[in-house]
Amino acid sequence: MNAASFYAKAPKHLVAVDCIIFGFDEGRLKLLIMQRKVAPMAGEWSLVGGFVQEDESTDEAAARVLELTTGLDDIYMNQLHCYGNVNRDTGARVISVAYYALIRIKNHDKPLAREHGAHWLELHEIPELIFDHGKMIEDALAALRNNAQFHPIGFELLPEKFTLSQLRSLYEEIYRKTLDKRNFRKKILSLDVMEKLEEKDKTSSKKGAHLYRFDPEKYEALKRKGLVFEI
Repeated sequence: MNAASFYAKAPKHLVAVDCIIFGFDEGRLKLLIMQRKVAPMAGEWSLVGGFVQEDESTDEAAARVLELTTGLDDIYMNQLHCYGNVNRDTGARVISVAYYALIRIKNHDKPLAREHGAHWLELHEIPELIFDHGKMIEDALAALRNNAQFHPIGFELLPEKFTLSQLRSLYEEIYRKTLDKRNFRKKILSLDVMEKLEEKDKTSSKKGAHLYRFDPEKYEALKRKGLVFEI
């Protein structure tokens, strides 16, 4: 059998991409979702997604779909998993490659997202989503927590200068649990990857809280030694 005959007889499937975009804003972790515009399940809540075109990779498709749908561009997304259950999509046989990212909303949010019906919702506000999108979110959160053990992702989402309370709140959102204030302070300071500043944040009290700044050089040095950034 020649190559043309072999490929002609092979089953044909649709390939899609789904983008799981987490955003951090005002101390809360949020997710970007939208209402589906096409049947089946038009009007239901969905992740941002679309089909892969013949002339693009799945990475390129994910970036294109995200930008066309929400206006968000230049977002680095990690490939999460391939979802291929036979009946996962009620419209057709569709295999989906999911991607996820965590961004600072204020740096990226654009009106185009709202024009297309996309919304940032806190995780406890997320309604039931179509197909297996809920499973995708669960898997992405697990990957996000795992990533947080080895990379200081929290520092990338905070202002250049931040308080320990702000940093703790961020990690509480990522891990979805309350962290002991004293233990967190002890753990994070023991890593010696932050510079304590003379400035204070007095927005919540007259006494104020000391501001810190992340030192990327110290972090890189520790990472080379096998640092596990587990809170």
